[in-house]
Amino acid sequence: MVYLIVVFSNSHNNYEICNKISRLTKHKILITGGPSTGKTSIINHLEQLGEKCYHEVSRDIILEAQKQGIEQLFIKDPTLFSKKLLEGRIHQFTLAENGNNQRTFIDRGIPDILAYMNYVNEENPPLFIEACKKYRYDQVFLLPPWKEIHVTDNERYESFEQAQDIYKCLLDTYTQFGYNCIEIPFGNVKERSTFIQQSVLE
Repeated sequence: MVYLIVVFSNSHNNYEICNKISRLTKHKILITGGPSTGKTSIINHLEQLGEKCYHEVSRDIILEAQKQGIEQLFIKDPTLFSKKLLEGRIHQFTLAENGNNQRTFIDRGIPDILAYMNYVNEENPPLFIEACKKYRYDQVFLLPPWKEIHVTDNERYESFEQAQDIYKCLLDTYTQFGYNCIEIPFGNVKERSTFIQQSVLE
């Protein structure tokens, strides 16, 4: 986020300029967490409430790889998978930055890529580190592991214990890049969505 301070002697002009700057500020709000924590349900609910949202890009990448006979691209070729994620998430960030909405909710962010690399003990290429530094989100909401709702499917194959490890990697990685993650409490979709909306910085 870039802040601009303009000083005029005329207080009315000051007020008008500040209002214009405020309207131009684009808040990029990230929602992340381990697998099967309720992210998708929250994003869908926020979208139904009229919020601008961008959905997780990894499912499309996984499904496309499976069409080509690669069941788990992240495991077979984690570097290729990560590069495709980086492209998709930079694209979403750019859309949010240049769009007409003052705030945008995004399902998973660029540092997620490094968190998953750390989870599988992959080296962090400079390209990904620089991207995390360059593309900065304004707020990060983190969903903790929740055993009662944890399920596996064709794209989410991690056990609950693995989901706990991924959560720790996410928290550590976002903290490393200077983010103060806000943990979303357990509750139904409406309660969790309301918590996020009420916690968003204006």
